[in-house]
Amino acid sequence: MTAHIVGEVMTRDVVHARRTTPFKEVARLLDHHRVSGLPVVDAGDKVLGVLSGSDLIRNQAHQDGPAPSPAVTAGDVMSSPAITVHPEQAVPDAARLMERRGVERLPVVDEADRLVGIATRRDLLRVFLRGDDDIRRQVTEEIVVTAMGLPSDTVRVAVRDGVVTLDGRVEARGQVPELVHAVWRLDGVVGVVNGLGFRIDDRETATPFRRTVSP
Repeated sequence: MTAHIVGEVMTRDVVHARRTTPFKEVARLLDHHRVSGLPVVDAGDKVLGVLSGSDLIRNQAHQDGPAPSPAVTAGDVMSSPAITVHPEQAVPDAARLMERRGVERLPVVDEADRLVGIATRRDLLRVFLRGDDDIRRQVTEEIVVTAMGLPSDTVRVAVRDGVVTLDGRVEARGQVPELVHAVWRLDGVVGVVNGLGFRIDDRETATPFRRTVSP
C-alpha cells in the first residue's frame, strides 16, 4: 500500500567519472552510454558533484580556442555539491525534490554517502504511469476495506488522471485524515480531493474527570 522507494526504481549500474577525468573522456562517456549526465565521485566512491552535457557545452563556449583545454577535468565543470537521495526514500518525495531543485537526475547514496545508483526523471515517472482503474481498485481494496476496515461502499472513489476524489461518510472524524494520507502515499496519485464526512466527532474534548470528595 505504501509508495515505492528509490532503491526499487533506480539504475544500479551507474556511469560515473572521477574528479580528474579529462574533459574529452567525459564527453566520450556521455556519448558512448547515451546518457545526458553523470555523477562525479572520489576514490572512495563518495559523490562530489554531478556533470551534464550542458555543463560541457557551457565550458566549451567559454574557451578562447575552438577546442577545450586538455587540462579541463570533470572536477572543473561539475555542479557541486550534488543533490542526492537515499535508496529508502519514497519515490514521490524524490520526485518533489527533483522538481523543486530543477535537476534531471539524483545520485543515490548509502549511509556513508557512497554512490549506489542513480535516479532519473524517467525512473521516477514510471511509478506514476498507472491507470486510473488500477488506482481506484487499490484505494478501495487495500485502503478502505483492508487498512481502514470499512465496507467497500462506505467511500466512493473516483480517479481521473491520477487525481483521486473521495466521497461518502466514514464512522469517525479521525478516520478522514488517516484515509486521505494513505491515498496520497500511493504510487500514481498526483492529487486527492477530500469530500468525506463523518458520523461521530471523536476529536471532541472529553469532559474532564472530577473527583468527588466526601465531607
